[in-house]
Amino acid sequence: MKKIAVFADVQNLYYTVRQVHGCHFDYSVLWAEVSRRGVIVEAYAYAIDRGDAKQQQFQQILRKLGFTVKLKPYIQRADGSAKGDWDVGITIDVLDAIERVDEIVLASGDGDFDLLLERVRSRGLEAIAFGAPGLTAQSLIRAASLYVPIEGDLLLRNH
Repeated sequence: MKKIAVFADVQNLYYTVRQVHGCHFDYSVLWAEVSRRGVIVEAYAYAIDRGDAKQQQFQQILRKLGFTVKLKPYIQRADGSAKGDWDVGITIDVLDAIERVDEIVLASGDGDFDLLLERVRSRGLEAIAFGAPGLTAQSLIRAASLYVPIEGDLLLRNH
């Protein structure tokens, strides 16, 4: 049975899926789809901790699905912009997982991960990318073994 590690960039998924489809991403369907490819041995969801009850409830749902939720504090800069970037953390965790799994699933459309997926593939692993159509970087799509557009059943339309 193929061993799979899943890495979900929660902020990227939230904003890109909302922009393209006007709804939310269904993490339970992601889990089910990936589980058909093999056994999920590691799963991480990277999010920003704003401390509000609705987000904590969502994070609990992710934990019940089987994700380890990793949080960074929400930082509001003096100019009003926000900071909460998980790119380096995701990259480190993916590189650590390469030795333990057969396949990496990255749920993000962020082109900064293209070199990471190329490295994963150079080690002989499959690198699957789930991303919002039209907002997933072409470089990431090219770097992945398989690109799965987030549409159809992967959308949670009732929220």
